[in-house]
Amino acid sequence: MGNSVNFSTGNSLIRAIHTAVKGRARYKVSGLYDSPSFKTYLESKLSEEKIVTQVRANPVTGNVLVLFDPEIIADAIAWLIQEIVVDYSKQNRKLAQNKNLPILTTPVQKQLKKAGSELALVSGTISILILSTVLLHRYKLDEVILLTIQKLHTPVLNRIMLSITFLGDPLFLLLLCLGLATKSVYNQRSGEATSLGMAAVGAIGLNIFLKELFCRARPALWDHLVNVGHYSFPSGHAMVSMVIYGFIGYTLAKQFPQHKRLIFTLTAGLISAIGLTRLYLGVHWPTDVLVGYAAALVWLAVCVEKMKIGEKLAFVGYGDLQTEIL
Repeated sequence: MGNSVNFSTGNSLIRAIHTAVKGRARYKVSGLYDSPSFKTYLESKLSEEKIVTQVRANPVTGNVLVLFDPEIIADAIAWLIQEIVVDYSKQNRKLAQNKNLPILTTPVQKQLKKAGSELALVSGTISILILSTVLLHRYKLDEVILLTIQKLHTPVLNRIMLSITFLGDPLFLLLLCLGLATKSVYNQRSGEATSLGMAAVGAIGLNIFLKELFCRARPALWDHLVNVGHYSFPSGHAMVSMVIYGFIGYTLAKQFPQHKRLIFTLTAGLISAIGLTRLYLGVHWPTDVLVGYAAALVWLAVCVEKMKIGEKLAFVGYGDLQTEIL
């Protein structure tokens, strides 16, 4: 059966997502995304196994549903799928070598292309945020924007904004991370839990460092509706919510790729709304929020890449797939 793999680490690219019923289990196989050829290969190979009675792979979700002998444990099926992934990768490499082509499978090429697009999107967004900050500061529009927003105040809108801003409170977000990390560990996704913890603690620590570095006073254009302390620049709510909700949105999109656009849209909407509340409440300058988002995006990208590298290293550890990863 090849090299050993510990499926309880949460880093394996073959992950069991439903094993509650004996003889029936669902697995998420990352290499299955957008690969109809691998779907056919996987279903064919699994169907040849005597212990497997039925198999259905979905290249849209990356899920594989397997019905098998109830006496067999779900991890044994995961091992079997893993061996098939290794064999498929080896065959692709041999085919590429025979044709004097680069040793890259189609799924890997797609992953590299996707990574380049994501990097370009993140870099572009950060550049826009920084440029907007420079323009606001140069033309002294911070105060103008806040005074314009202040005219929108109503008692009902005040309550709405206070409720939304609570969702970006660092303490609330830390408790949310603790709950999610506990759930991830329980579901045998310890790598995800570690990355989430690093993202949360790093975002809060970086925000405190930047506040102490710049020591910018908070706006005092009207009486604040919330009690605030510490310095203003950059916005802690903007930074921490961007990192944590962004990380959560990313992991949800990985688990439910068929709903990826909806997840990213809702995540972006929530993060933007939290930043807007800080302006509505008059506790931050617009430039505080924009720089908070920009700094958070950098840190979020680091945390996501750290998690990806951990998954790739786990993948290399159980098979001869180093060339594919590179």
